[in-house]
Amino acid sequence: MPPRRRRVVRAPSLTPSPPQLSSTPPPVPSIEAPKPETPDHHDPTPSARRRLPLAAGAVEAQEEWHPLPLSTADLSLPLTLPTGQTFLWRRTSVSPLRFTGAVGPHLVSLSHLPDSDDGRLAFLLHNDGGYPASSVPAARAALSDYLNAAVSLADLWRQFAAADERFAEVSARLGGGGARVLRQDPVECVFQFLCSSNNNIARIEKMVWTLAGYGERLGEVGGFVFHRFPTIERLARVSEQELREAGFGYRAKYIVGTAKELQAKPGGGEKWLASLRKKELSDVIEALCTLPGVGPKVAACIALFSLDQNHAIPVDTHVWKVATQYLLPELAGKSLTPKLSVIVADAFVTRFGSYAGWAQNVLFIGQLPAQKLVVAQVTSDNGRYSVSAELAYGFLAVLMK
Repeated sequence: MPPRRRRVVRAPSLTPSPPQLSSTPPPVPSIEAPKPETPDHHDPTPSARRRLPLAAGAVEAQEEWHPLPLSTADLSLPLTLPTGQTFLWRRTSVSPLRFTGAVGPHLVSLSHLPDSDDGRLAFLLHNDGGYPASSVPAARAALSDYLNAAVSLADLWRQFAAADERFAEVSARLGGGGARVLRQDPVECVFQFLCSSNNNIARIEKMVWTLAGYGERLGEVGGFVFHRFPTIERLARVSEQELREAGFGYRAKYIVGTAKELQAKPGGGEKWLASLRKKELSDVIEALCTLPGVGPKVAACIALFSLDQNHAIPVDTHVWKVATQYLLPELAGKSLTPKLSVIVADAFVTRFGSYAGWAQNVLFIGQLPAQKLVVAQVTSDNGRYSVSAELAYGFLAVLMK
């Protein structure tokens, strides 16, 4: 079979504005309108959805790749998607490196263009025409929002490195950029992190994949069947027993309980979660902790990865180690307490400003033991760019312990 041809479609000009570091949280974007309800199509056999053989003729003869305004320095796929912010992307190609996932109703693959000087990111829309809302402009807008494309990561890393010697060291080790914080759908983020507490990567992925299977089927890519993440209403109809039988254990009651709690919120859970993007971080943490199974650390993760709280710091023993070694050495030897967690979070914000959560994300990856890291190489055909990334796939497994 001849090799697939990449057809790159020129994207409209989009120039991200570099953020300014300050101790004051940045203004948040306007809240999107709730997504329309979609029919439920649940496959009752979750295990059958894990990996399927690639159907004959499924490979497209010609792929239309659409560039996004993000270079490798702004977003490195192996430093962003597999690092524990989300568990719904699958690597569907190794050469070239390609990840596939659902962003709302859009089933897309992401890859770095091999013929680009700076490793420009591009997307391939798989279900174009297969779903009324799925078109290239709509998918590009959804991806730009999901990937936080308005934030110039390269500018942030330069400012972080200038403000902190430890960050400069870790940044150089990770290739100088690319570890980006996503702006996920809050509903999707909440239920993923409910699966993460005291868990390992394999089980988290299995649970999250099972939950996604309750949503509408979008298509199959690389042997994986992808679904749009289900609505709160759909999840509220799943029984605790059903989830326990699927291997969720005690987390089953948290998922069922949170779905019902969100469903009962005035105006609906989706609207309530989106409204948290307008609130102060302390109020966001307090509100999220009213949901079953959500504590301060999980709440901080949800706030950082989906609610525009870019200065949120999920403090655990590993972040505590970073803080006592490099930010607050006077606290070395003490035990981590809720009060000291607040002091640690404040120290990160004082050092790195309103995007302190992004800096902490990088420092956390740099703190992982060597055995937790996997080296990934992304190199163009003509050798004009090369990315050597230490892929922290153990990120969340370590973070949530």
